[in-house]
Amino acid sequence: MPAFHDSAISSAPPEEVWKVLYDPARFPEWWTGVETVEPGPPGDGATRYTMYPDGYPDFPMPQVLESSSSDRAVRISCLVSDLRFAWRLEPHGDGTRIAVEVEIPDAEAYRLDDQREAIASALRRLAALAAAG
Repeated sequence: MPAFHDSAISSAPPEEVWKVLYDPARFPEWWTGVETVEPGPPGDGATRYTMYPDGYPDFPMPQVLESSSSDRAVRISCLVSDLRFAWRLEPHGDGTRIAVEVEIPDAEAYRLDDQREAIASALRRLAALAAAG
């Protein structure tokens, strides 16, 4: 399974980054490629939502988000393409190191470079948004 990781540093403390990271309603503000998000039905401790990619308003992509504030982790699984994102926040001086691990199923391997580029952009945008408060 193709995978990659990336990270960025935000001047915001982990608590401020967390407020933006764990809330799917805020994804369109920073996650490159996400145009809109609709909340889904209540789940079994997980947050379910539907993401619509930029330029594809008729292509719903159900997602499951699991978060843990104690270890500052957010895990997202796409129920359509089986991409998986594991975000983690770590204190870094007065700010936060934002790290992400991305797993792409073999059937979607052709998307690796595009995902790598989108995630690098999303990391920068998330770091800046959290720092701006």
